[in-house]
Amino acid sequence: MKLGRLNTPTGPLPVLFEQDVTYDLSPITTDIDRGFHERGGIDIARAAMIAGDLRTVASGLGTSMAAPIARPGKVVCVGLNYRDHAEETGAAIPTEPVVFMKDPSTVVGPYDTILIPRRSRKTDWEVELGVVIGRTARYLDSPADALATVAGYAVSHDVSEREFQLERGGQWDKGKSCETFNPLGPYLVTRDEIPDPQRLGLRLSVNGQQRQNGSTADMIFSVEYVIWYLSQFMVLHPGDLINTGTPAGVALGQADDVYLRTGDVVELEIDGLGTSRQTVSAA
Repeated sequence: MKLGRLNTPTGPLPVLFEQDVTYDLSPITTDIDRGFHERGGIDIARAAMIAGDLRTVASGLGTSMAAPIARPGKVVCVGLNYRDHAEETGAAIPTEPVVFMKDPSTVVGPYDTILIPRRSRKTDWEVELGVVIGRTARYLDSPADALATVAGYAVSHDVSEREFQLERGGQWDKGKSCETFNPLGPYLVTRDEIPDPQRLGLRLSVNGQQRQNGSTADMIFSVEYVIWYLSQFMVLHPGDLINTGTPAGVALGQADDVYLRTGDVVELEIDGLGTSRQTVSAA
């Protein structure tokens, strides 16, 4: 089952996609947010669809799609989580997950414009598996308990400004939290549709040229380990988003200056989770 949100003149409309049919979820929820997940919204939506209690809506993809979740309470990211990415950037292979936060307001739709920050010279791309929490994760006993807390998965674009992140001192966050720096979607694909999140291909192209082509099988720290690990340091609430890292192929690892420029088009895809596409513009 796939969940999403359509842009409408009155705000995002929560919907369910199943077998090429789009169902209106507004009779059971106002949005796909923390409250939706706390109430067991995925099970409620599935039951309502099976019972025939949901009306269908006409929908088109493209710019009609909002992010598949409402603004999360927090966005937690794991850096350097693919060996080849760490190596291409000259970083040491981490012995524990590298954790940083991203401003939740960076989450935008899968076809929205990416805005290059003012005075930016090094705006970079990163295709990532996004994990949405569906049940509170707090001091989990082991990684084996982690996937049961997942609501679903989505294509996530962790856009980064490398000068702000690495050359301006302090924390990474200021190179990660510029407006529009986390396009998400098009769908939230429920956990039952992705039996093994460590067997997903990830791809990203810029202006039709493939830049990233990796697999979640190459993560240093698996999805379940990341969730377990984070739960030892913070409470993960329903609706929170975790970005789990990116494979090799980012601009930071290239010999030439190939950072994003106004007019560039970035396309992302993850097996089973759909595709997204963003055009780049100036802030």
